[in-house]
Amino acid sequence: MPEQPEKWPRGVAWTLTHAHDAGQVAGIQCGRCNLKRFYKPLELREVIGNVTIDEVREKVRCQKCGSREWMDAELFHPSGEQALSIRYRRLVQIRWEKRVIWRDE
Repeated sequence: MPEQPEKWPRGVAWTLTHAHDAGQVAGIQCGRCNLKRFYKPLELREVIGNVTIDEVREKVRCQKCGSREWMDAELFHPSGEQALSIRYRRLVQIRWEKRVIWRDE
């Protein structure tokens, strides 16, 4: 495990990059349909940006029910047995779509 400072500096936010360096996992759960998925913080950073876990909570949406207000996110260190059984949701690619919209005048 990477070395961590004895005391985290006051006023510095714990971002997804810090979580990745510390070996943490992001767990995101929908409270409405009880769907829980696990992500690597570095891959979440690629999509959302280097933000805190509170900002991740605000930006994600449930894929099953489409809800935003029921979402909960946490960073944690998986235990030994839990680390072996976790199925991560992995980032395959980011695709940007360009659409042309016309209007007749």
